[in-house]
This record gives sequence, C-alpha cells and structure tokens, in this order.
Amino acid sequence: MTSKTQGYIFALLALTIFSLQDAISKHLATAYPPIFVTMIRYWAFALFTIILASKMRGGLKATARTKRPFLQVTRGVLLAVQVVLAITCFAVIGLARSQAIFSATPILIALLAMPILGERVGWRRWAAIGAGLFGVLLILKPEGEFFDVKLLLAVISCFNFAFYVIATRLVSRDDSSMTSFFYTGVVGGVTMTLVGPFYWSWMAPGDWGWMALVCMTSISSHYFLIRAYDVLDAAAVQPLTYLSLVYASIIGMVIYGETLSFNMIVGSAIVVAAGIFTVWREHVVGRRAAAAAN
Repeated sequence: MTSKTQGYIFALLALTIFSLQDAISKHLATAYPPIFVTMIRYWAFALFTIILASKMRGGLKATARTKRPFLQVTRGVLLAVQVVLAITCFAVIGLARSQAIFSATPILIALLAMPILGERVGWRRWAAIGAGLFGVLLILKPEGEFFDVKLLLAVISCFNFAFYVIATRLVSRDDSSMTSFFYTGVVGGVTMTLVGPFYWSWMAPGDWGWMALVCMTSISSHYFLIRAYDVLDAAAVQPLTYLSLVYASIIGMVIYGETLSFNMIVGSAIVVAAGIFTVWREHVVGRRAAAAAN
C-alpha cells in the first residue's frame, strides 16, 4: 500500500469519525448545554495534545515555543467558540442543513484571504465564490412565509471557522503544525474551563457513556487527520471533507427524521462544486507561485 493510499484511508477514517462525533454531539446538546458538552470534550482533547506534544522531539517546552503567541491563543479561542456554535446548530437547525451551510467555508476563506492575507483572486475564483454564495442563498431560502433566523447561527459559525483557518494560515508562516495543534487543544481546553462550569449539568448515567464516546471520537479523528496531512497536502484532503455533508444528510434523515428540501439539495450541490473548484484553483496558483520562486 502506497503512502498516499494510506493518507486517503486516514482522511476517510477521520471524516467518518467526525460525522459520528457530530451525531452524538447533537444527541447530547438536545439535553445539555452545548458549552458544557464542549468543555468535557475539550478536556479529553487537551490531554491528548499534551501527551502527544510530550512525545515529540524536545518535549513540551520545544512544542510550546511559538513566534506568534497572540495569534496562537486567538486560534484556540476561535476554534473553541466554533465547536460550541456547531453543536448548537446541530441541536436547533439539524445535522444536514448545518453541514450544508458549513460547506461554504472554503469559499468564505477565499473571500477573506484577499484583505487579510493579501492574496490575489482571479476571475475563475471570483466566479466560484459567486456561485457558492448563490448556493448558500438557496439553502437559506425560506420554505414558508418567514425566514428562519436560527439559520443565521450557522452562517456566523461558518464565518468564525473561516477566520480560524485564516489565522492558522498566518501562524503557519512561523510555527510548526505540531505547535499549532498543541495550542489548539490547550488554549481551547483552558477557554472552556473558564466558561463551562457555569453551565455544569448533572448527566444521566447512560449519557456519560455517550460523552465518553464523544471524547474518544474527538481524539481518534484528530489523530487520523494528522496522519493524513503527514502524506497528503490540503488540496487533496479538502474535497474529501464534503463527505461530511453526505454523512450528515444520511444520519439526519435516518436517525433524527430530518428532511431535505429541493432548495437544500440543489444549493448544497452548487456550494460543494464551487468549493472544490476554489480549493483546486488555490492549489494550482500556489504551485505556479512556488515554481516561479524557484
């Protein structure tokens, strides 16, 4: 088996486990505050990152060394907020529709990269951005007389995650991926520990089993994703992430009785196509820039 094949297997495992994690998180968030659920989940995640960092060359001290401390902390806080927002969306909007809106993230990243990162966007990516935003409008289109304002929560979540990715791109210019991963877990764990106790809820004994499963899936999914990025670049992994929308639609319909409207199906297809093209185009432009630099 080639290293690239192994990378794709790791990526598929990570995405499948992430989808199971989302489904369980939705179940827990319908009974307990999303902030509380996120706090317990981050405790396990933070412990995993600390153990992993301690096994790296140089140990914790070397891994924690960063040239961009403020940006690393900002990233950690943004992702912690993102997890809370996503779990809340799963509970109040539904898995399928939330993931349909989240699939627009690569398009928003391309849009925000222009003013923040100074990246240039040609007409092809502008066309993909426009098509993707049109697809999102189709997903958000009210099916009744009034617009469901709860959908704006998913839009806010999408922008929040886009800013997290932009911050990650900025910090990657100075810090290693392991250092960024370490701060993601530790800063997120500290952030949720400062807020989460105010939302503490006594869980039913059976639900602690589900919570334990969420923690295990959080650790294993991130581990498999790290292994995938060891042998694959982001342009290869990103198109696979749209499987999350397929998984969410299946789980949402079969387990939670969610329905897929025509607008949502068509809008999702447009967003996914535009997102894949945007990522591919960024990859092509990046390779040309690298070749020209050499």
